[in-house]
Amino acid sequence: KPTDTVVKRILSIMMLGPNQTMVTEFVLEGFSEHPGLRMFLIGCFLSLYTMALVGNTVIIALVTSSPGLHSPMYFFLCNLATMDIVCTSSVLPKVLVGLVSEKNTISFKGCMTQLFFLVWSASSELLLLTVMAYDRYVAICHPLHYSSRMSPHLCGALARVITHFFCEIPPLLLLSCSPTLINSIMTLVADVFYGGINFILTLLSYGCIIASILRMRSAEGKKKAFSTCSSHLIVVCVYYSSVFCAYISPASSYSPERSKVSSVLYSVLSPTLNPLIYTLRNKDVKLALGRLLPSFSH
Repeated sequence: KPTDTVVKRILSIMMLGPNQTMVTEFVLEGFSEHPGLRMFLIGCFLSLYTMALVGNTVIIALVTSSPGLHSPMYFFLCNLATMDIVCTSSVLPKVLVGLVSEKNTISFKGCMTQLFFLVWSASSELLLLTVMAYDRYVAICHPLHYSSRMSPHLCGALARVITHFFCEIPPLLLLSCSPTLINSIMTLVADVFYGGINFILTLLSYGCIIASILRMRSAEGKKKAFSTCSSHLIVVCVYYSSVFCAYISPASSYSPERSKVSSVLYSVLSPTLNPLIYTLRNKDVKLALGRLLPSFSH
């Protein structure tokens, strides 16, 4: 996987001219520096991938089949689960193949395809988390206007915005033999837009939410209001901390070990934990799950 491995050397080169070459295949270093952990990592990643697929599929099934969950909050949660599946599926199958096989290679086209889906899903999740923070802001700070503000038309429009993407990874720029100044500038701009702006908007939403909760006189009201956004706040903290570690740094200071840890957090652990966090801390989801499970037993 390009974001948590180091492209160690170019395998195949096709000559285009006297002084031109084209990369056709890469060797991925993966976790080769820890051979003793190979079986443990296979079991760990396979378990996480299975949990992520099952958990997020259950969330999608619950939201689509339960009339009580047909609200903006769960509409965006369903979209988040979809992006989690795309994110883990673009990463873990190749990671597992690399751990099982002795020779871990990826074609240039395969590398670019993986980058496309990985960065598309990651940037989409940043936008989704921002929209979900706004949804909680409206629900807590303007409850009487919630239905009109978060209309189905607006939710659909926001979901279409989420499909926009950028595709550039700083570590790959280190392999380029041509000047990468423009690429580095565009990477920084993309990082600022997808990371910085969405982070600021999320902070603004939660700033207004916290201020509104503190103005409440009833302790029970404060507890209820906080419980409606606590799950999302946990997901935001985990996701942003790992994404900032992975992307908000110049390519020249790229650290393979740090990248591996942060990449596992946002591309594997976060999609696996999201369904558990939202399910275990949400009464509506647990009730819908209870109704769905008996239907399978019949």
